[in-house]
Amino acid sequence: MQEHTSAAFVRKQMLDQQPPPRMQVGAARWVRENLFSSWFNGILTLVSIYVIFLVLRPALPWLLGGVWNAGSLVECRQILTERFGNTHHACWAVLTERWNQLIYGFYPSSQYWRANLAFVLMLFAIAPVLFDRLPRRMLWFTVAFPFLMVWLVWGGPIWGPLSVAVGFALGGLAFKLADRFNSMAISAIAAVVVALAWWLFAGPPVVTDLSRIAPLGALPRVDSRELGGFMICLIIGISGIALSLPIGIILALGRQSDLFIVKTICVGFIEFIRGVPLITLLFTASLLLNYFLPPGTTFDLTLRVIIMVTLFASAYMAEVIRGGLAALPKGQYEAADALGLDYWKAQRLIIMPQALKISIPGIVNTFIGLFKDTTLVMFIGIYDMLGLSNAIRANAAWNGIYWELFIFIGLVFWICCFAMSRYSQWLERRLRTDHR
Repeated sequence: MQEHTSAAFVRKQMLDQQPPPRMQVGAARWVRENLFSSWFNGILTLVSIYVIFLVLRPALPWLLGGVWNAGSLVECRQILTERFGNTHHACWAVLTERWNQLIYGFYPSSQYWRANLAFVLMLFAIAPVLFDRLPRRMLWFTVAFPFLMVWLVWGGPIWGPLSVAVGFALGGLAFKLADRFNSMAISAIAAVVVALAWWLFAGPPVVTDLSRIAPLGALPRVDSRELGGFMICLIIGISGIALSLPIGIILALGRQSDLFIVKTICVGFIEFIRGVPLITLLFTASLLLNYFLPPGTTFDLTLRVIIMVTLFASAYMAEVIRGGLAALPKGQYEAADALGLDYWKAQRLIIMPQALKISIPGIVNTFIGLFKDTTLVMFIGIYDMLGLSNAIRANAAWNGIYWELFIFIGLVFWICCFAMSRYSQWLERRLRTDHR
């Protein structure tokens, strides 16, 4: 037999690394896969581009050829007539002239730095919640931020927000001390009783004395009626989002509880809130709630609105999370029992993480709806961006202007909601375990 001394499939020298084909990387690949993946998709792409061109052809000159510096609508139209010979262009000057009002409402201009600082600190506070690669120590600042934000935005001595924080700390301490009874119900009741006792009885005189003796960090007070614009939408929206998720989790677990009283209370609350429009709850917070409070009691309107918005969103959040719990296979619950975990440990370590992962689209959808619903506060006398647009148009200087304000407001809300949507999609990809 003939002996083979060489094999054709054995490489004797390495080839130099070659760049990938141009159509397989970058923008060219995206265009090919998303716009021209087949002849039918290519036709649809070209038709869509033509339709978009027909829609934008009359709008682009109006959008791009506007006036940005003018003191009134009459002056703006005079400039347009001199420049183009007509007034068929946008008058963006209303945004530059009323920019501070649209963003801050009636907040004192000398105190804008407080609102700006609160916004920057808010970004640092939510960063470790959104991105787990950041140092976990930053979560301590996340916990402290709500109290710091209240002090910065509303002003006054810092003892008031610190007193509220002390109430939470005492409640947590009571929860830990009551843990010896091995009963979650007893621990929760002890925490609530201790916190309420501090907030209602022990805390107020302490805050009054400390504010009189040592007014530490006293800032000029700003009433809630001076808040407005995008700032009030952000405060109500972020507060509702941060509070509705944990409350929704508790309601979802309570609805599935075997305890008749707990289940009845949770079901009744969820069904009642879901059956009432949000605007009705806001009118209740604005007008009717004072009738049920003791005479002389002052209850901040913004706080009332935050409570009602939070309760409204929590009911919808509970149903979203309940759907995630129902989607889990029964084997997950059996696995938790096989590991010897009690109810709360099983929920914290096995059940709830998977349910929340399944519920991400619904949770973010609820958040987006909540943030957009903040514009309803204009009906109870809080001047958000939409309410301020009506006030601006009621002024003689800008009477008759519409599209410019509404386009700007819509763009602001679209940017915020689109950012939440993109983050949810990124989070879903990051948590995906099926390797598809």
